[in-house]
Amino acid sequence: MTPKRNLLVAFMLFIALQLFAATPIEGLLERIDKGASRKIMTETVRSDRDFFEITSKNGKPLIRGNNYVSIASGINWYLKYSVGVHLTWNSMHASLPATLPLVQGVERHATDIKHRYYLNYCTLSYSMAFWDWKRWEQELDWMALHGINLCLDIVGTDVVWRNVLLKLGYTKDEANQFIAGPAFQAWWLMNNLEGWGGPNSDNWYQQRERLQKQIMKRMKELGINVCLPGYSGMVPHDAKQRLGLDVADPGKWNDYKRPTFLQPTSKRFAEIASIYYKEQQRLYGKADFYSMDPFHEGGNAGGVDLRKAGEAIMGAMKAVNPNAVWVVQAWGACPYPAMIKHLNNGDMLVLDLYSENRPQWGDPESTWYRKEGFNGHDWAFCMLLNFGGNVGMFGKLQHVVDEYYKARQSKFASTLKGVGLTMEGIENNPIMYELVSELPWRDAKFSWKEWLHDYVEARYGNINNAKVHDAWQLLARSVYGAGAKIVEQGCHESVLCARPALDVYQVSSWSEMEEFYNPDDVIRAAQLMVEASHEVKANANFRYDLVDVTRQAIAEQARYVYDEIVAAYKAKDRKMFDYTTKRFLDILLQQDRLLSSMPDFMVGRWLLSARNMGLNEQERNHYEWNARVQITTWGNRSAAESGGLREYAHKEWNGVLADFYYPRWKAYFEALAATLDGKPMKQLDFYAMDEKWTLQHNVYPYEAQGDAVEFAQTAFENVFGNIAVR
Repeated sequence: MTPKRNLLVAFMLFIALQLFAATPIEGLLERIDKGASRKIMTETVRSDRDFFEITSKNGKPLIRGNNYVSIASGINWYLKYSVGVHLTWNSMHASLPATLPLVQGVERHATDIKHRYYLNYCTLSYSMAFWDWKRWEQELDWMALHGINLCLDIVGTDVVWRNVLLKLGYTKDEANQFIAGPAFQAWWLMNNLEGWGGPNSDNWYQQRERLQKQIMKRMKELGINVCLPGYSGMVPHDAKQRLGLDVADPGKWNDYKRPTFLQPTSKRFAEIASIYYKEQQRLYGKADFYSMDPFHEGGNAGGVDLRKAGEAIMGAMKAVNPNAVWVVQAWGACPYPAMIKHLNNGDMLVLDLYSENRPQWGDPESTWYRKEGFNGHDWAFCMLLNFGGNVGMFGKLQHVVDEYYKARQSKFASTLKGVGLTMEGIENNPIMYELVSELPWRDAKFSWKEWLHDYVEARYGNINNAKVHDAWQLLARSVYGAGAKIVEQGCHESVLCARPALDVYQVSSWSEMEEFYNPDDVIRAAQLMVEASHEVKANANFRYDLVDVTRQAIAEQARYVYDEIVAAYKAKDRKMFDYTTKRFLDILLQQDRLLSSMPDFMVGRWLLSARNMGLNEQERNHYEWNARVQITTWGNRSAAESGGLREYAHKEWNGVLADFYYPRWKAYFEALAATLDGKPMKQLDFYAMDEKWTLQHNVYPYEAQGDAVEFAQTAFENVFGNIAVR
């Protein structure tokens, strides 16, 4: 063997050994930036309490922690506040400097918050329905970096249910009539509906199983506990007729027939639960946490012995894993106190899903006040924030901090064991998720004012630009400054996405929007960001925020123009009506063009991810239909109109603005104009118009159609010109 060949073999052996010996943290660092694992040192140190330390050794930064998630949290903290690198959904990669700055001394952060929980069932459908492994791998890195050590994971649960139903005597076609389609599985697993969006192909089940095994393998490597859907008593609506089961009818959910509930007193409850858990265990193994939410969102529990229901659900779970914990969402009246108060403390973790708005942990000032909190069970302070994955800037910067520390000092603090991010949709409002993910690691209460400056510098790479900081001060006091009494469901919705009418205010049925900020502050913030974009080197985060803030400002301006349209129509001023309606439509198209500069705001990316799941044209079309329906009509005509689900998950995105919302508004304005000419008002069937779009398969671009900075500058000039802010 030649010396050169010997050298090559030795080098390959060295590489192989390095790969074999690599820790999950080293792999995470390499995914952030190739070579990063050689620039940042890490050490695992035993501790009874989760902690991380940032220090230096041998001229390199050193991050210590008691486990991989703690170390990853330390890496994220170091990169943000020492290097000026903010890893977030729109930018999970970085080009780290050759020599990294060193921290003087030791910076230590520890927490007694045992569980840092992630995801709502809805997130896994509104944002993650069509993710592949590449996107999941990125999200798992995000979780570890943000301290998440417990995550809900419903991927592949449809495989479990299909096999269970086959064992119970259902045919494959019948099982598919029960299992929801890809974009609607969250509500099926929360016992709200069955079958909608299906049927699914054999390929779908096969790839879901493969993907779930990849996800769980990586979670285990990183030290993130998985929370799997457990068995709560759900059975198909025809289970009484087909299987002779003793069931309770929970009624309807937004005009969808719910699955029935297997009575806990039934001798077959334990049998069917056992079949479910055995099949789940065969596919994915055991978990230490299981999520069950019977009677979710108004499910009728009449005729059900709630105490026995809780005992039956808990007993079935404990039969699988005696150490397992039941994770339940506190939402509305659920979980019913009668169902949980007799269960052993320590066996349950209650997610106070909406702690920032309507806490249930025992705060007497809450509209969802529970005098006894969660009856002594462990609970997690959670932020919901986003509903339906809607696009819009919104948050309660100071209020979230205040509420968390209020809970820490309350009589229920001893059972506060978790902090959770339980939004319905992600990839929006990164500032709020960054804030909450830091709460467990901060001992003392703090003000958004002292926190915001460092956040902005970290996010944009230490740019130290006064205009950018001034812009964020305005945003913090307006869209991110919602007060304690504001309980609207997520962002202030864009009028551009509303179903046309003369009394439009909110877009979705249950948003509870209120006027809590001055829109001019947002417009001024956008102006400052646009002006700063001529001066600063725009990193990926700045470009994203520039587009997002400009989008928000344009949406605010569209609402001003809409009010002018209504005034002109009521005054029968045809000239002003024509002028203002044209301006509104021009603004809508300008918004569409602006958003084409950022893939995060493009419907093409959402539809492409859906189509990529298919192996043939039939599958690709079906998945695309799921994706289109979810963000528009949501349901069939009955559920959309009578049930109120239409536009619940609306998106202010490029493509859907021009091809879905623009034709609706244009048709409506034309119908109104005809009445000013003395003609009768044309009756428009908006559902029919909406459904037509859901059935199409036209291709939308999914990559940026221009430079984000240039598009934002142009959009602001076109919409606002040189006019003074109101």
